Amino acid sequence: MSTFTRASLAAAIVASTVCLAGGPTAAFEPKNVECIAPANPGGGWDFTCRQAGKALYEMGKTPGPVQVSNKAGGGGAVAYAEVVSKRNSENNLIVAASTATTTRLAQGQFAGLTADQVRWLGALGADYGVIGVAKDSPYKSLGDLMTVLKEDPGKVSIAGGSAVGGWDHLKVLIAAKAAGIDDVRTIKYIAYQGGGEAVTQLVGGHVQAFTGDISEALGFMESGDLRVLAVLAPERLPGNLADIPTAKEQGIDAVGANWRGFYGPGGMTDEAYEYWSQAFEELYASDAWQKIMADNGVMPFGLSGPELQSFVDEQIIEIQEISREIGLIK
Repeated sequence: MSTFTRASLAAAIVASTVCLAGGPTAAFEPKNVECIAPANPGGGWDFTCRQAGKALYEMGKTPGPVQVSNKAGGGGAVAYAEVVSKRNSENNLIVAASTATTTRLAQGQFAGLTADQVRWLGALGADYGVIGVAKDSPYKSLGDLMTVLKEDPGKVSIAGGSAVGGWDHLKVLIAAKAAGIDDVRTIKYIAYQGGGEAVTQLVGGHVQAFTGDISEALGFMESGDLRVLAVLAPERLPGNLADIPTAKEQGIDAVGANWRGFYGPGGMTDEAYEYWSQAFEELYASDAWQKIMADNGVMPFGLSGPELQSFVDEQIIEIQEISREIGLIK
């Protein structure tokens, strides 16, 4: 079973049902809170900082508006290094993170920095992976596609919007391993500059399958150009996405969650850590945040404090295992 399907992950998709009693401890009171978005304005990390910061302030979890600082570079490495080396003891600093962060940590792309040098505070949603084909493809299920990949892998090229070894690539490898494909190096993955370009290549008949996130697939699903074989979520997604089958219900126990959340400095006090962990748990459970998720296509996924720490540890181990198999790391 994929480590993505542990019990806490399954529980995480239940929105607004788990909230610690009493609220954050009074031992720590935040002030002059800063959120670092490790990229330029726009995009997922910037969105996460700005939306969560605004909501925390409106809920009274910060005494004033949260200052957002954009620190791009190295796919998050510049911000991570600054927090670890220069701002390790700050209690009023939170940093946007995602599966891209854990992937780069797992593959050693942060110049010797490790996941245990920060404190993982909270996850506030996810963009789940999908595997799809063109509308006229002969593959009618994920099982059909995996059977061909197992028997004649050269017959199928799979397009994604990340580099080789990036998250789009790893998602399809996670599914392949769960489907019983022993040597995932046989899978032909072709990297393009974004999911849109990858789907365009699929529609044009240049590749036979697509791996990406549900958010970037929606428009092509609505136009009829993309037929999604499976969503890599623990259970079916809500609303108008409920018709998409999961990989798990097709006998392939794989989950690929591009989660959005936050870490803080490793030297943050226990009181501050508890405060932020509980604050993010309450934020996730709030009606206001659930509306933000729905309005922006963010899917249910909520973990905080030790639960998020365990999930990150397990995600990194799984990414390292797959990355070794395809020769990205030793």
